[in-house]
Amino acid sequence: MPKNTIIGFPRIGEKRELKQALEAYWSGQNGFEHVRQTALLLKRRHWSYQQQAGIELISCNDFSLYDTMLDTIVMLGAIPPRFADIAESTLQYFTMARGDQTRVAMEMTKWFNTNYHYIVPELSAQSRFKLNTTKVLGELEEAIAFGITPKVNLIGPLTFLALAKTTDNSDAFAHLDRVVELYEQLLTTLAGHAPSLYVQCDEPILALGTTPLIESHLGEVYAKLSAISGVKLIVATYFDHDKESVAILAKSGIWGIGLDFVHGEENIEALGDLGDLHLIAGVVDGRNVWKNDIHTTLELLERIGLAVPKERLCISTSCSLLHVPYTLAHETKLDSTLTSWLSFALEKLDEVALLSHALHGKPLNPAQTQALEANRAAALSRKTSQIIHDQQVQTRLKTTTKWERDLPYAKRIALQKAALNYPDLATTTIGSFPQTPALRHVRRDFKNGTLSEATYEAHIRTYIDECLAFQESIGLDVLVHGEPERNDMVEYFGEQLEGFAFTQNGWVQSYGSRCVKPPLLYGDISRPSPMTVAWITYAQSKTQKIVKGMLTGPVTILNWSFVRNDKPKREIAQQIALAISDEINDLQEAGIGIVQVDEAAFKEGYPLRQEKHANYEEWALESFRLSTSSAHPRTQIHTHMCYSEFRDIIHTIKAMDADVISIETARSGNKLLQIFKEIGYEQEIGPGIYDIHSPRVPDAEEMVAQIHALLEVFPKEQLWINPDCGLKTRKWEEVKPSLANMVTAVNAVRG
Repeated sequence: MPKNTIIGFPRIGEKRELKQALEAYWSGQNGFEHVRQTALLLKRRHWSYQQQAGIELISCNDFSLYDTMLDTIVMLGAIPPRFADIAESTLQYFTMARGDQTRVAMEMTKWFNTNYHYIVPELSAQSRFKLNTTKVLGELEEAIAFGITPKVNLIGPLTFLALAKTTDNSDAFAHLDRVVELYEQLLTTLAGHAPSLYVQCDEPILALGTTPLIESHLGEVYAKLSAISGVKLIVATYFDHDKESVAILAKSGIWGIGLDFVHGEENIEALGDLGDLHLIAGVVDGRNVWKNDIHTTLELLERIGLAVPKERLCISTSCSLLHVPYTLAHETKLDSTLTSWLSFALEKLDEVALLSHALHGKPLNPAQTQALEANRAAALSRKTSQIIHDQQVQTRLKTTTKWERDLPYAKRIALQKAALNYPDLATTTIGSFPQTPALRHVRRDFKNGTLSEATYEAHIRTYIDECLAFQESIGLDVLVHGEPERNDMVEYFGEQLEGFAFTQNGWVQSYGSRCVKPPLLYGDISRPSPMTVAWITYAQSKTQKIVKGMLTGPVTILNWSFVRNDKPKREIAQQIALAISDEINDLQEAGIGIVQVDEAAFKEGYPLRQEKHANYEEWALESFRLSTSSAHPRTQIHTHMCYSEFRDIIHTIKAMDADVISIETARSGNKLLQIFKEIGYEQEIGPGIYDIHSPRVPDAEEMVAQIHALLEVFPKEQLWINPDCGLKTRKWEEVKPSLANMVTAVNAVRG
């Protein structure tokens, strides 16, 4: 039996090689062969890294050119009808993900409570399925040729159907028998190419708790799949505990189960139900960057070992390492003390191998002995370091007495409408405008010291001037400065706050070729000086129209950072909230009448388990309200939330008490908007009327129809009209006609 494994590995490339290859292909600079060769190079490199670290069971098919859920859609032949006429498979694949001028892309949303986005399967009662083994079989053959013991990674059938949406309100699980039949065919085919094959079916849906529907099918589905000769089937769950389904899976005939002991400590309560199952113990955090405390983890493994014999115990990561950066090897500017506390994907491979050696009593080589001592020293250093704690910050938080705004919404909005004088169906954007190569080059040169501050600021002012001129030329009502000075909506603020550190190459995949570089939130948070006031007030000085101030909210800054794990998240979020509150006060005192506090990641911070929601909602709401508590009643607070299912938290969103909320509805339709209507949402709302994650340019007639659909749900006095997200990833040649068409559509509806 393998003594260790990992759930999955990153795929974008440690220097974002796949991103670059994909974007060159999409822009027509290179053919698809370059993408294919880049992908093959990365897969071989990643397998080699795992081999060298001593990982015994190595995943294949965890790689994807865009998204593994999209790969599963193709594997099952679940192609939505609007893409069925695209004969060329590569073109069809990317059109499903990105859309084109005549086809809207498939819906995209967050993968459980992470910042990774997946493509949502789109089914109906008429859906027909046909197995396509091309990718899975090809990657298995590549892995075997490379010389590793492969574990084929698949999205499990229950998770696939549970996350699917249907376009006709039919039941996705009506297709379960057919989908399971195709999985049986797939496993039979794979088993014919590799003797004694390990297959990992990811079923994170089980971490939400076994609903009657899931529970009624779980044992039957995996009894069928585990019966395939020559396959050792592993069911992997992660992001929380899965103790309810362990006993069911133990009787199904599967070979092993993967449980997350980092984010699902309760899993230890289910070990008595394992029976003869092998346990893939997720004890190395796959979602955060802090070094594993080896000695503490070995104590946990000894407890696990009381219920599971060591010969049936396989050390693993808590989830795929997709959610952390590649390696510390390229980080030359981080503080050495901070670096000693960190562990990225490659370093986590070493932790998994070291833990399995120690647990199974294998002799440690000199490098491993040295690593064990360094681990002990790092754990002690982090507990006692003076760079983490700021007594002034802690005292301010303890003595804060104002936690929310002064007047209720009904009174505030009357003051705001009088002061701001904006029309019904007011048009605006979410905040950012295209980050052109020239702009990124200017910002990079300034950061590297090869461009003077005066020259840099002149470039930024020119960009702002151009953004404002364009917005005025098409007739937008509320303008933005375009955010040319910002690299990322969290990183920009973190760079100006105490308690944050930043990597040079700590990229993680958000969706497709889109990568983000989350800050390292390691210490107490404070704001030494204003962060946005100079640029926003400059923009406001150049126009008679309203310019929004643009901030990122405390919950999103927290959820999109790698957060210290030595202090409760509630306290960390409150520290950030105080800094944002100070910024709002400075903006309004400088004459800015609208401030947008984005909480794009509010939903993804929710624990997966319903019983844990109340605690998160309490401190997340508290933090947002604290951040806006400094706003005068006449200062209008906007917030933005994107790509989330809101039905289960709609009352919480209402309780945030923002004056205006903008949300994504372009891909999901007005079903989302109807939820707001059902609860009697009183605040103003800006549903996104076109999808910015697709390069297509919607025409004005299409947007007119969309606005009329919105007006069936909300009166014009309550509606704002905007795209569904920021425009930084789009090109100007897409942005300009899309926004012009949006304003034309609004004017047509206004009459």
